[in-house]
Amino acid sequence: MPTGKNPQNSGQNDMRMLISFIIMAVIFTSVLNIFMSAMTTRKATEITYTEFLQMLTQKQVQTVEIQADRLVITEKPQQNEEENAFYGLRARQYYTGIVDDPQLTDRIIASGATQYRAVENNSPILSFLATWVLPFLLIYGISGLILRSVMKKMGGGVGGPMSFGKNTAKIYAQKETGVTFADVAGQEEAKESLQEIVDFLHKPERYTAIGAKLPKGALLVGPPGTGKTLLAKAVAGEANVPFYSLSGSDFVEMFVGVGASRVRDLFKQALENAPCIVFIDEIDAIGKSRDNQMGGNDEREQTLNQLLSEMDGFDASKGVVILGATNRPEVLDKALLRPGRFDRRVIVDKPDLKGREDILKVHIKDVKLTDDVDLHQIALATSGAAGADLANIVNEAALRAVRFGREKVEQADLMEAVEIIIAGQEKKDRIMTESERKIVAYHEVGHALATALQKNTQPVQKITIVPRTMGALGYTMQMPEEEKYLMNKEEILDQITTYLAGRGAEEVIFHTVTTGASNDIEKATELARNMVAQYGMSERFDMVGLESIQNKYLDGRNVRNCAETTSAAIDEEVLKIIKQCHQKAIKLLEANQPALHKIAAFLLEKETITGEEFMKLLQEEEAVALQKA
Repeated sequence: MPTGKNPQNSGQNDMRMLISFIIMAVIFTSVLNIFMSAMTTRKATEITYTEFLQMLTQKQVQTVEIQADRLVITEKPQQNEEENAFYGLRARQYYTGIVDDPQLTDRIIASGATQYRAVENNSPILSFLATWVLPFLLIYGISGLILRSVMKKMGGGVGGPMSFGKNTAKIYAQKETGVTFADVAGQEEAKESLQEIVDFLHKPERYTAIGAKLPKGALLVGPPGTGKTLLAKAVAGEANVPFYSLSGSDFVEMFVGVGASRVRDLFKQALENAPCIVFIDEIDAIGKSRDNQMGGNDEREQTLNQLLSEMDGFDASKGVVILGATNRPEVLDKALLRPGRFDRRVIVDKPDLKGREDILKVHIKDVKLTDDVDLHQIALATSGAAGADLANIVNEAALRAVRFGREKVEQADLMEAVEIIIAGQEKKDRIMTESERKIVAYHEVGHALATALQKNTQPVQKITIVPRTMGALGYTMQMPEEEKYLMNKEEILDQITTYLAGRGAEEVIFHTVTTGASNDIEKATELARNMVAQYGMSERFDMVGLESIQNKYLDGRNVRNCAETTSAAIDEEVLKIIKQCHQKAIKLLEANQPALHKIAAFLLEKETITGEEFMKLLQEEEAVALQKA
C-alpha cells in the first residue's frame, strides 16, 4: 500500500539530519578533549638550566623526569608528608630545556634526587581512537537521540524529526476499516447521499458521459455520537479506496505555517494515491469563520486559507473526495461551505423510532438474547438517544446479565440499562429516613397521577423511590405509545402540569415544600419559556421570535434577541403559565386524594411498581369512588 511519501524529500531530510549530528558530535568531542587536557595537565613553571643546577646543589629537587625535549623537575615539599596530606599541598613542578651535560646523572645522584626517563608505551592509533573516535561515536549517538526527541515534540510528523510540515493522516485500506453501509443503521438518508459518491468512484464513466462531475466534498453535520466518523469509514469501505483520516486539530501547531504545510502535503499524498477519500473530523478546529473582530489566530487562518486554495485547485475527476465532520456548522467560514468546496451538506441527526430499532439490531447481532426481548419497546423508551447511546445501553445490558450469572440478555436487562443511562445506578447504600421516603413516595405518585388524569400525556412505565447515583431520590418513567415529532400547546401545558404535580403533592399532603422539586421546576420553566419566546404560543407576544438556539447540535443554548424590557415581560408571561399549571396540578391531586394515599402506601411497601400495577390501583380506587357516588 503506497503511503504517499516523496522519497527524494525523505532522502534530503535524512542527509540534513546526518550532517547536523556530525557537526554536533565534532564540536562536543573537541570541547571534551580540550577540557580533559586542561584537567589532566599539571601546571609547571619554566626555569633556566642554571637555576636547575642551583636547586640540585641546594638539594631542593625530589625527582627529575627526562623527556624527549625537556627536563621536568619536581621540587621537594617544604613541609613533612603528614602536613602536606592534611593541608592538601602539592609539590611544585618546573621544566627546563635539554642541555648536553655528561655530569647530569652524577649531580642528580649527589643531590639525593630520583632520576627516571619518560617511556611512551601507548600506540598513536590507540591514543587517537580513545581520544577522538570513541567520544565522537558516543556523543553522535546521544545527540542524535536528543535531537530526534526534541524535533518530534516540536511538530515532526510521519516524515521524521525534521519534517515539521508532514501530515499525520492515518491511511486505511478497505480491509483495515472493515466498515460498510451494512454496519450503519438509522441514517438511511445520509447513506443515500453518500452512495452516489461511492458509485461515482466505482463507475465514473456513467456520470462523465452525461456531463456530471464528482462532488469535491461532503460535510457531515450532526450531534455527537450519531455516527459521522462511522459513515465516512463506510464510504471508504464501500468504495474500496484508501482512506485518509485525521482531525482538524492535527493541522494546528504553535509554529505559523506548519498547518498550511501539512495541508499541502496531505493533498499531494491524496492525489498520488487517487482515487481516495480524505476525512477531516472536527473540521471546525481549522474552519472557523475569519470574521472575528476580537482578532484571529494567524496559524489557524493560514491553515484555512491553504485548505480553501487546495480544495479549489485539485481536479475532482481524479477521484479525490473530501469528507468533513462537525457538530458546529454555524461557526464555519462561509468560503468553506460554498459549492465547489463542500458541495453537499449531509445531516446525520439523531435517529427516529425505526432508526433506533435498526441500530439496536446492529449492536445486538453478537449478543445472546432471550426470546422475550422486544427491541421496539427499547426503541420507544430511548427517544432522543444517539447511536452511541444505544450501543452503550446494549453493552450495559450484557454486563448486567453477566453480573447476575445469566448466559443470555433479558428484556429486564435492557430496560434497566436504559434507566442506568438516564438516572444512573441504584444507590443501595443511601438510607433515607421514614419521613423522607414518605415525601418522595407522594412526590412521585403526584407525577404519575397528573400523567394519568390528563389526556395529552404519555403513559406511566415505572415508579420507584430507590435513589440513583445521578442524584434522583426517585423518579417516574413514562413510555410513549408512538413516536411524535410535534407538540401542541395543550400537550406542553399538560407536561408542565405533570412536572409541577410532584411539588403539588407535597403541598397537598404535607403542607410544606422540599428541595426535591428542583429538577422538575427547571424543566417546567424551560418549557414555559420556549412556549413564549420560541414557539409563538403566547397571546401577549403572538408569533414574535424572542430567542434563538445557539449550537443546535451541542447544548442547544437559547440566545435572547430582544431588549431588556421585553425580557422582563417574557419572565412575567412565563410566571403566569407556571402559576396556572401549578394550580391545575393541586386541584387534580386534591380531587383524587384517596388514590394518592393508596398508591403511595403501596409504593412505600414495594419501593418500585410498574405502570400496570399503578393503573390497576388507580382504576380500583376510581371504581370505589363511583360506588360511593
